[in-house]
Amino acid sequence: MLHEFERILSKAEKRALVKMTTPGKIQNFLDFIPYSSESIYRCPLRVLRERVAHCFDGALFAAAALQRIGYPSLIMDLIPTRRDDDHVLALFKIEGYWGAIAKSNFTGLRYREPIYRTLRELALSYFEQYYNVAGEKTLRGYTGWLNLRSFDKMGWMYQDEPLQQITRRLDEIRRYSLMTRGMIHRLQKMDPRSYQAGLSGSDKKGLFKPNVNQ
Repeated sequence: MLHEFERILSKAEKRALVKMTTPGKIQNFLDFIPYSSESIYRCPLRVLRERVAHCFDGALFAAAALQRIGYPSLIMDLIPTRRDDDHVLALFKIEGYWGAIAKSNFTGLRYREPIYRTLRELALSYFEQYYNVAGEKTLRGYTGWLNLRSFDKMGWMYQDEPLQQITRRLDEIRRYSLMTRGMIHRLQKMDPRSYQAGLSGSDKKGLFKPNVNQ
């Protein structure tokens, strides 16, 4: 499927992709393009062509780019309360340690160096920066990894149609909790300085707005 994906690319698109030789360089590309506030999914081919993505699009693009340089195409979902959006990461492992690539509207929810022994450690590294516009720390859990190889026959790298099936599969795989009820009860809101820092450069149209009744 990777061969078919590259066959479709223009010369300019191939030149852009061939520069992404490390996880960090893949992250640099995602940081450079605008955040999408649209409620649509873009396959990796469209992300490369349209130069825009939200977290799900970005994670799939990163997974495709990682597969191209020899990593498995793994993603994982970070699970918040109902008062926030979930957040999808592309995973990679170096010398037995996990790292992550991500597209986010929040400064602190992007790249993670490969220094985490477990997915739980990796997920927890996002906790302090995972908050909503009300300043509430909202991260509660995470899923196991999902290998996108199982969707290769559907052409997920260059077609939008399989993306809904990928989201459904993420909803089905095992979930792990990060906190007890007592921990949740004792959580503090974000301090104003950290709140503003995390939203630096964000697209306000793409921010999740919690319902007052949630």
